[in-house]
Amino acid sequence: MPGLSSIFPPRRFTEHLRRGARHALDLLLPPHCLSCGAEVAQAGHVCAECFTHLHLIAAPSCRRCGIPFTSEAAAGDSLTCHDCLHAPPPPWEAGRAALVYDDWSRRLILGLKYGDRTENAALLARYMHLSGRDLLHPDAILVPVPLHRRRLFTRRYNQSALLAGELSRLGGIAHWPDTLMRIRHTRPLGHMVGAQRRAVLDGAITVRPHRRPDLRGRHVILVDDVMTTGSTLGACAVALRGHGVARVDVLSAARVCPPAGTRSVTDTVSLPN
Repeated sequence: MPGLSSIFPPRRFTEHLRRGARHALDLLLPPHCLSCGAEVAQAGHVCAECFTHLHLIAAPSCRRCGIPFTSEAAAGDSLTCHDCLHAPPPPWEAGRAALVYDDWSRRLILGLKYGDRTENAALLARYMHLSGRDLLHPDAILVPVPLHRRRLFTRRYNQSALLAGELSRLGGIAHWPDTLMRIRHTRPLGHMVGAQRRAVLDGAITVRPHRRPDLRGRHVILVDDVMTTGSTLGACAVALRGHGVARVDVLSAARVCPPAGTRSVTDTVSLPN
């Protein structure tokens, strides 16, 4: 009589077990929307109502900073926003974000960041994977924006590292969570404008010594939860560039976008730290 391994190859058998376990768990504990808590058909998703309110960033968007354009005409041939055209370019090549940072995406991100809702990372990473698919090459390295050890101790996990880990699983891309470190504890940035943020972050982020030789000539994708002015991502990119990284791109779960009728992202949107 053939054994189980001849009927079900090991991988398929494991997948059957996982599906069975998920089905049993869903019967005992019905899955709920990660945003509003309503019952949903499958764990790890949002309900149809919440999904209609999520503002996913699709083309056209600024190739540098990820801000969405209102139309193809507004994007122009350069696919570069006003600020990126007329200000010094950021220290990375391309920037992408999955969602506009608003009341609906804020629920998912702040739940992940402060509410121990680590399951939100998998959902956000799926959106990020779609948004950044043109950047996520197999030879790239995913590097999360680091937390200072004091903040990591109180929060117990780095939400950016969780997002990078999920992206690594989805795309089969290397994830180096220990590449960057904050060597100085900075005060909260939520109420600061871009120049103030850059001054506070100057010299606060560096590359860990054991990673420096392996970075030369590599393509790094920085991963963060929210991009506001890009100051934190910029400090990370500068640190990486200083150790011979060939290319740095950035990918965030959400992007703070300028209010209608303005050109620049301002810090009128206050983000908790």
